[in-house]
Amino acid sequence: MLKSSEKIIGVIGLGYVGLPLAVEFGKKRSVIGFDINVDRINELHKSIDRTLEVSTKELKEAKNLTFSNNTNDLKTCEIYIVTVPTPIDSGCKPDLEPLIKASEMLGPLLKQDDIIIYESTVFPGATEEICVKHLEKKSNLKFNVDFFVGYSPERINPGDKTHRLPFIKKITSGSTPAIATEVDALYADIIQAGTYMAESIKVAEAAKVIENTQRDLNIALINELAFIFDKMEIDTQQVLDAAGTKWNFLNFQPGLVGGHCIGVDPYYLTFKAQSLGYTPEIILAGRRINNSVGEFVIQKLLKEMIAKKIAISKARVLILGLTFKENCPDLRNTKVIDLIDELKSAHISPDVYDPWVEKEVAMNELSIDVKDSLYSSKYDAVIFAVGHDQFRSMTKNDISKLVHLNHVIFDIKSIFPRSFGALRL
Repeated sequence: MLKSSEKIIGVIGLGYVGLPLAVEFGKKRSVIGFDINVDRINELHKSIDRTLEVSTKELKEAKNLTFSNNTNDLKTCEIYIVTVPTPIDSGCKPDLEPLIKASEMLGPLLKQDDIIIYESTVFPGATEEICVKHLEKKSNLKFNVDFFVGYSPERINPGDKTHRLPFIKKITSGSTPAIATEVDALYADIIQAGTYMAESIKVAEAAKVIENTQRDLNIALINELAFIFDKMEIDTQQVLDAAGTKWNFLNFQPGLVGGHCIGVDPYYLTFKAQSLGYTPEIILAGRRINNSVGEFVIQKLLKEMIAKKIAISKARVLILGLTFKENCPDLRNTKVIDLIDELKSAHISPDVYDPWVEKEVAMNELSIDVKDSLYSSKYDAVIFAVGHDQFRSMTKNDISKLVHLNHVIFDIKSIFPRSFGALRL
């Protein structure tokens, strides 16, 4: 049997999670990065990463990393790491199709003693109850006899140039004690922050799904407080600043809650809980609150516009920012869409500008025509939806070039001081 350090790794899925992982391993050992997206593979061959998570320099430094969209190239691998997306469907139920398809693809490739490690967010039990079933069926091999699995949840934070993969502690696990040790040693070789070996795969899966559920609930509390303080005509940010002077007050901010993790992971946990006959009331309530922020913002905006005698039927509105968070091009589950939909329900078709988003990508993924330039029109209202650095650096004079004399500004991210006069959550 080969030593773990000699085994070839295949990374399945080269998005925000898979590519940084493939690059780090590719600096030290043979890695095949696989993705079904031919355009993505072609760009990576040219050392171009459109997610901006990995630089051209880093891609070139990964001397032992090759890219492919041909499954035959994966036959030499002894370790497979699956990093495909695990979204939710229109009914907020887990969509495991990408995970199942990846497992079915890998099944025929498996050999004696191969290890498949999953990093995609799932509900506790999914790896062994669902993925393994498809691996066994397609490989005709027996789990924990012929092949083994591990689970090591991803903790990538898109756009974060400080908390990058090597500097984020990694949870690891395996389907047997020996495999758990091998999986842990595998990641320990590239993770400078260290690893934490969980007692079981289910524990590792549960740890991942509650990390973002906890954040979701904390933000939901602050969003609900913002709704309450709005009725009391109290500035939420001033309240948070005051309360934040206590040493153990948690610093969470109100806002839109989207993205591939916080706005999705709680549904994986609640789905599993409901399948076992338990309805998780607090978690689902938090989701309902966070999903209502877009409606709250637009209703407050329209109310202020009416108060300023701005004709809603003729109003022009600009939304600044489309990505789900600041300083990254990631559009997955962006809740800016909620703002757009709410405005359209009021018969307003807003303009959208985001310097981080490629025009073609926004159209293909969201059917939104992103503006090419910022100062080409005048608006009755401007919504600062995402806190990109480009928006945070704008001055009052910059904004005056965007708006009519009579206008409304909604500063969702509390970018500007209260004296600026913008509406805030």
